[in-house]
Amino acid sequence: MAYIKLYRDKLKHNYEFLNIAFQKRGIEWAIVTKLLCGNQEYLNEVIKLGIKEVCDSRISNLRKVKDIDESVQTVYIKPPAKRSISDIVRYADASFNSEYETIKMLSAEAVRQDKLHKVIIMIELGDLREGVMGDKVVDFYAAVFKRPKIKITGIGANLNCLHGVMPSEDKLVQLSLYKQLIEAKFDREIPWVTGGTSVVFPFILQNRLPKAINHFRMGETLYFGNNLLDESPIPEMEQGVIKLFTEIIELIEKPVVPIGSMQANVAGEETEINEEDYGKKSFRAIIDVGLLDISPDYIIPDDSALRVTNASSDMLILDLGENENNYKVGDLISFKLKYMGALSLLNSTYIEKIIV
Repeated sequence: MAYIKLYRDKLKHNYEFLNIAFQKRGIEWAIVTKLLCGNQEYLNEVIKLGIKEVCDSRISNLRKVKDIDESVQTVYIKPPAKRSISDIVRYADASFNSEYETIKMLSAEAVRQDKLHKVIIMIELGDLREGVMGDKVVDFYAAVFKRPKIKITGIGANLNCLHGVMPSEDKLVQLSLYKQLIEAKFDREIPWVTGGTSVVFPFILQNRLPKAINHFRMGETLYFGNNLLDESPIPEMEQGVIKLFTEIIELIEKPVVPIGSMQANVAGEETEINEEDYGKKSFRAIIDVGLLDISPDYIIPDDSALRVTNASSDMLILDLGENENNYKVGDLISFKLKYMGALSLLNSTYIEKIIV
């Protein structure tokens, strides 16, 4: 059975590196746990690091966080759905919002539960995911800030999450200016400008972060230690916090080119044949994961001599060439993971999750 390992020491190392970087600059930060898909053991490891705020896009995951440590501030980081309002007020101390009607419902539910609910107003900066349009921000704030049991604690934005629009100093300054505009017009403080995510973190390392950005939500960089601006590893961080291990269940030398009449496979893909491969053979290993668990695009073999060729629903094929490392059936093959690959694996009930 394939499994993933979370390395506690590497996770702690990355957490401490980030925590020091933020503390030096007086920046508050939260860990985004949506990658962990509600795995109780992994959530517990994150909370044991000492973080005081956790962000997630699934209310069931935030409920588990509260079960582990009631004192951790929980933040729901996508626009709430109408049918989730009651649970969001119950289990999320704060939520990201961009719809006035939704905030009205949150306010009414917070009154019913006699609980203050914090709101972060999301502003559209060009990636065209969630966010109030800039020319509507002042009117939106004016409509919201008097709602009972609602406290606006910040403004924020997302970049690079949908269309790949990258952060820039201009965009981050623009977000900062909305804070100044609101505070000047309404004489009310906006404590957070939460413009920071993993893709913005390199701006700290490069001393390019506008001073008004005082809150970060960190997920991918914590777990993978990468600079998301250029996809390079951050030298001071660990890149292998989470790894995949699979078992070879077949290893046979076979022709490189399929034999017979061909159409699209079960995934709808058509195989392109390189005429130079006719007559060639290579050792092909089948491992015990497939498309049900992960896309081949999101895994990288630790052994650079191995090449991922394709996958079906429950099996993935590796080309071992001449098998110079003498792999055999039963051997384990380990993989580095990309973010979306780890997300798929953690969401799969067929993959064992281990803590080292």
